Amino acid sequence: MGEIYAKFVSQKISKTRWRPVPLGSLQTAETFATGSWDNEENYVSLWSIGDFGNLDSDGGFEGDHQLLCDIRHHGDVMDLQFFDQERIVAASSTGCVTIFLHHPNNQTLSVNQQWTTAHYHTGPGSPSYSSAPCTDNADSSTLHAVTFLRTPEILTVNSIGQLKIWDFRQQGNEPSQILSLTGDRVPLHCVDRHPSQQHVVATGGQDGMLSIWDVRQGTMPVSLLKAHEAEMWEVHFHPSNPDHLFTCSEDGSLWHWDASTDVPEKSSLFHQGGRTSTFLSHSISNQANVQQSLISSWLSTDTTKDRIEITSLLPSRTLSVNSLDVLGPCLVCGTDAEAIYVTRQLFV
Repeated sequence: MGEIYAKFVSQKISKTRWRPVPLGSLQTAETFATGSWDNEENYVSLWSIGDFGNLDSDGGFEGDHQLLCDIRHHGDVMDLQFFDQERIVAASSTGCVTIFLHHPNNQTLSVNQQWTTAHYHTGPGSPSYSSAPCTDNADSSTLHAVTFLRTPEILTVNSIGQLKIWDFRQQGNEPSQILSLTGDRVPLHCVDRHPSQQHVVATGGQDGMLSIWDVRQGTMPVSLLKAHEAEMWEVHFHPSNPDHLFTCSEDGSLWHWDASTDVPEKSSLFHQGGRTSTFLSHSISNQANVQQSLISSWLSTDTTKDRIEITSLLPSRTLSVNSLDVLGPCLVCGTDAEAIYVTRQLFV
């Protein structure tokens, strides 16, 4: 990997997201959004990245992330997504959902649309329409993350270690499928779907373990991978190179998992600062009934393929790494150390 550049922003960053590149465009990611949390005033901000490593006319590096614009956000930013090139959706700890509109002509953000009571408490002992975080009452346990599986189906993970599939075509409030870890109900905090094989799903939870699921068969994960030493906050498959996966954790680490099969007899080692240590993984189900050509590298149980190379992307441990996003050769992450880290050369 190329150099990773830090920017200290005087805010704890809860979410980071790249602005999508227009379809058919050859340009790389240049703009990302951040949301903050646990500050006296929280903001949604838009940033631009420069040409890292090149000197400007004053002898300084052009690669410093530049703040394009920001706007105050009421409550902690619980989630953040680009709706399109100009609009950003933010979920708040107050139960409010807001769409912000970027105006590139004068580099400002404005509120485009807002649902102030999208989520709220009702019932005995609760004031009428008292605010609640942006979760959902479809589940008896707190929902920690949600993503699309297919057009009519969404995936959620909750605080008792369940992965649920909800089918919009079905009547009622019951999930169409429930998957869960056996034994202790360890809360799951994050989920991502494989971009090309929609049945392959990755989750991370309170124990720092990475779980790989095949939602077509069984109710348990295919693989459990020993990972971080504390809560895993986000997991993302690379959108165009899904043999690569990225995770971040409360323990201050940011990891790149490489399960590509083009490196024969890949050793199962964890690389950090030139040191290596043994990395453990094990598969807990057999994929023998699936044609080998269709098996994702994340589901393969072949002894030469279920060894995964892991690289630590941050030069040293920091406070909690709360969020990450990857697009093309670019990665961005945000931390409780009030720093944003960016690299444009993931695969160098």
